[in-house]
Amino acid sequence: MKEKRNLIAVVDDESDILELIRIHLLRANYSVELFNRADDFIESLDNVKPILLILDIMLPDMNGFELCKALRNDQRTENLPIIMLTALNEEVDKILGLEIGADDYVTKPFSPRELVARVKSVLRRGKQEKLKSKNIT
Repeated sequence: MKEKRNLIAVVDDESDILELIRIHLLRANYSVELFNRADDFIESLDNVKPILLILDIMLPDMNGFELCKALRNDQRTENLPIIMLTALNEEVDKILGLEIGADDYVTKPFSPRELVARVKSVLRRGKQEKLKSKNIT
């Protein structure tokens, strides 16, 4: 199993978007695994344990909404932070993404620096939640 610290997975079918995100996440000291298809990401879960997923919605093999929902129903990934990154910018799409389990929703075109800031924010909130739950028990 790849146990890279600070590993972020990115699922998007646009290679230029994947490369742009990879460059900016590496600069921010994250490890990055890139996937062009949802199925490839799902298959990798036996070997790769990301701390966060950046997920496109319009993928060639599976709708990102469907993948998000499936990940929330899988014990391995039910608590995996997910940021949707998509060209779908209608309010109904944003609400749906958040309601099915995304932690944040970013629309394309996007600022890579803002995306990295949102990654840090989502991860920071996750750490705070873990600390709160440890203090309760």
